[in-house]
Amino acid sequence: MKVTFQGAPLTLEGTQVKVGDTAPDFTVVGNDLNPVKLSDTNGKRVFLTVPSIDTPVCDTEVRRFNTEAANLGDVTVYTVSMDLPFAQGRWCGAAGIDKVKTVSDYKDREFGKNYGVYINELGLLSRAVFVIDENNKVVYVEYLNEITEEPNYDKALEALK
Repeated sequence: MKVTFQGAPLTLEGTQVKVGDTAPDFTVVGNDLNPVKLSDTNGKRVFLTVPSIDTPVCDTEVRRFNTEAANLGDVTVYTVSMDLPFAQGRWCGAAGIDKVKTVSDYKDREFGKNYGVYINELGLLSRAVFVIDENNKVVYVEYLNEITEEPNYDKALEALK
């Protein structure tokens, strides 16, 4: 699949997931440097993939989901990026992010490739939203065609109801 970054075409590597698929497994790195796998998560989950949490659109997106998470009940929101765990933790502390968990795909790029969001040319993750239910079924997917645009928050939140 092709996406654009400020209009410039880029190539996504990996396999895109669709609604109804079983969520692919992955290993990412938590802020404590320990591995986090899909099996380490449970309940309803939102996985946001972003190029870097330290950019304006990503900042806006994570802050919005952090605010929304307070009203979501038993839902866990994860942000996956290539940022190092140290930078993710520092950014969350400075931004007051306490409801969204950040994890890093820097080590194995497994989330990026298993969910079809790894940008070959940049070594970053494209912007996407995945909602996964208690049975590890994908119930909502949004791959953004232009990386600098924000996701459809309302549709993602609706999928959690």
